[in-house]
Amino acid sequence: MNELNSQLPWVVFAAPAGAGVLIYLFGRRSSILRGTLAMIGAIVSLAIGILMSLQTYRGAVLTTWGNELRVDALSAFMTVVIAGIGLVATGYSLKYMKLQALLERVGMEATERRLGWFYALFMIFIGTMLWGVVTNNIIMLYVSVEATTIASGLLVAFYWDKRGLEASYKYLMLLTVGITFALFGCVLLYSASSVHLVGVNALLISNIKGVAGLFPRSIAIMAMAFLIVGFGTKAGIAPFHPWLPDAHAEAPTPVSALLSGVMLKMAAYALARTVTMFYPSFSPVTVFLVALGAFTMLLGIAMALVQDDLKRLLAYSSVSQMGYVIMGIGFGTYLGLYGALFHIINHAICKALLFMCVGAVIYASGSRQISQLGGLSRRMPITSACFFIGVLGISGMPPMNGFMSKITIFIAGAQAGYWWATIIAMFTGILTLVALSHAAWAVFWGHPTSNHKTDDAKEVPVAIWAGMVVLAALTILLGIYPQSIYPLLNAATNALGPLTH
Repeated sequence: MNELNSQLPWVVFAAPAGAGVLIYLFGRRSSILRGTLAMIGAIVSLAIGILMSLQTYRGAVLTTWGNELRVDALSAFMTVVIAGIGLVATGYSLKYMKLQALLERVGMEATERRLGWFYALFMIFIGTMLWGVVTNNIIMLYVSVEATTIASGLLVAFYWDKRGLEASYKYLMLLTVGITFALFGCVLLYSASSVHLVGVNALLISNIKGVAGLFPRSIAIMAMAFLIVGFGTKAGIAPFHPWLPDAHAEAPTPVSALLSGVMLKMAAYALARTVTMFYPSFSPVTVFLVALGAFTMLLGIAMALVQDDLKRLLAYSSVSQMGYVIMGIGFGTYLGLYGALFHIINHAICKALLFMCVGAVIYASGSRQISQLGGLSRRMPITSACFFIGVLGISGMPPMNGFMSKITIFIAGAQAGYWWATIIAMFTGILTLVALSHAAWAVFWGHPTSNHKTDDAKEVPVAIWAGMVVLAALTILLGIYPQSIYPLLNAATNALGPLTH
């Protein structure tokens, strides 16, 4: 391992956060200026993320601020995922947030006044997520996760109507309480490690990892319980998920794409980064994580099957898909963790794609209710094709990307002896296909209903569907050529070792 002092770890999150501050100060009255600043911040963060990935792939670990910020292959991988989806969502939002169909909720004038706030918070939200995956301080990890909650909670309430405010209040209250458990776990990690790290900074995750196996069993179990509840609440793991459907449904669609696409993954990263440091000394925790993942995927998809609201359907699907990630982490093997990380990027791509497609449907028809829609494929061929690709990808159908990550998790489960979990995961995949394909058929190929929601529908502008096409292309590419990201996934997986097997 070659540690290099670099300024990139702080610049990667300072770029979007700084853009957000500049938008608030100077861009609130100029749509061109705020759009330009937002795109610059997003592009810079992605470029730096790619550069850090290339360096960490070669074995380097980037540190700065006295090792308070530390980027290994896993951190670099997560920065690329967050910044990549963030860039696509930012480009999508520039046109989408001006749509009359959405502005009916609060009025054109009121929304225009708030767009400066929206983009400032949007960029700060991206910045806080990036901060979370590069920090090496166990307390700052909690602080960054909580910071994402505050920024995104305000974005959920953007429309400032009853539904948005209620969803935001529920989101902030439940997550603040839930994440507090993560703080307890982080404090326990610091307290227990400080005994073994005399004269060394016991707040640094890289230092705590080296002595985690020496913790008393009772302290280790309590810390893991707090961390799983705290970061699991943020990741949308059942039964800590009730905030998720309302927040995803009532937030503006670009925010929904970030919430489901990357914020849940950032929380899963925090969980993996902390809990796996107890592998293999306290490996029985893996059984609990596998069971929790199985319960999460079944409950999520069961709730998705009965939804009529497209955004709530996708939100419950996200709960279910996070079950695969948690299950992969729980297997505790190289292949299980590899599959979990692979599914993180695949789900980020597919779910951001699906939410953007639903946003396009709302743009064209003014509705997101499945029962009010039908026959849109003839009027919106690009959106319908992208949605169909996203459905196949998230359902794990070949040759899409989701198939490759799910089959990896299935094989990992079988090799680890968790046959019951593997069967549940396969069954959940079938239910996912049923739920999402039914919605796709009803909205795009079914007969229009009598309320004529689709009479005037037409394809969305290129500024909106361009990002959808990019994500759809990635869904296909990573399914046909998954070895293209093997080097990054392999390095990221190895950064979490040692493993249970």
